[in-house]
Amino acid sequence: MSKHMYSTANLSDVELKDQGNRLFSSRKFDDAISCYSKAIIKNPSNATYFTNRALCYLKLKKWEQSCLDCRRALDMDQNLVKGHFFLGQSLLELEYYDEAIKHLQRACDLAKEQKRNFGDDIALQLRSARKKRWNVQEERRICQEIQLQSYLNKLIQEDMENRLAKLKNDDTKNEEAIKEESVEIEQECENNMTELNNVFAKIDDRRRKREVPDYLCGKISFEILADPVITPSGITYERKDIEEHLQRVGHFDPVTRVKLTQDQLIPNFSMKEVVDAFLTENEWAHDY
Repeated sequence: MSKHMYSTANLSDVELKDQGNRLFSSRKFDDAISCYSKAIIKNPSNATYFTNRALCYLKLKKWEQSCLDCRRALDMDQNLVKGHFFLGQSLLELEYYDEAIKHLQRACDLAKEQKRNFGDDIALQLRSARKKRWNVQEERRICQEIQLQSYLNKLIQEDMENRLAKLKNDDTKNEEAIKEESVEIEQECENNMTELNNVFAKIDDRRRKREVPDYLCGKISFEILADPVITPSGITYERKDIEEHLQRVGHFDPVTRVKLTQDQLIPNFSMKEVVDAFLTENEWAHDY
């Protein structure tokens, strides 16, 4: 039995929470869960106890339990950044990408509104969720294209067989003519299949190169830059993201922490040209 187990009987819910926090800091997640659970029994209306326990479950990779606690916390307070953040992370691990993105985006928005500083943690998770969802959609598209390729090859083969059968039953042509036309039909079929498969091979080659370079994405939202601006520190941001940061969080560069004001932001035209050129050559990236 852990030492804390016999010393919690007379503690208040706040004291139990504090002890749980200390145990969490010592990475004793199971013991911390026990303390938070006892705090919840004494005061089931405090949403923070649920998010604290949810984080422990996250650390233990117990995604379903973490989701449950986050949902309980959000039932009490829909504006809990940690509730949405931890729920988004758990859903991401469970591969519920659409819902994970919804909650991570909500956590990101609430953090800005409440001027809470989570560094890049939420944005990184949001970027990861979007990328994983895109990869799943990409796999689905690949599967559909493979099925389409097989179907079209089958149609070409069936068309050849039908034409050959019709030719053999043509009483107006002699054996030599039938033989010559049969060769032509078979050659045409082979050429069509080769051309079709070459088209799909080019698609596969282009697909393998489908990756948006990190330098084309904003440092805050991690989305492809639409209106890039550069700071005196030499860091490029998406304009709306850095302006929101300056207004809601503080007048400093998020990466370098150097003092920064809105009038110091300079349009990065060269980066804009690079992004536009990339999007022109990679239309798929609009959905990335």
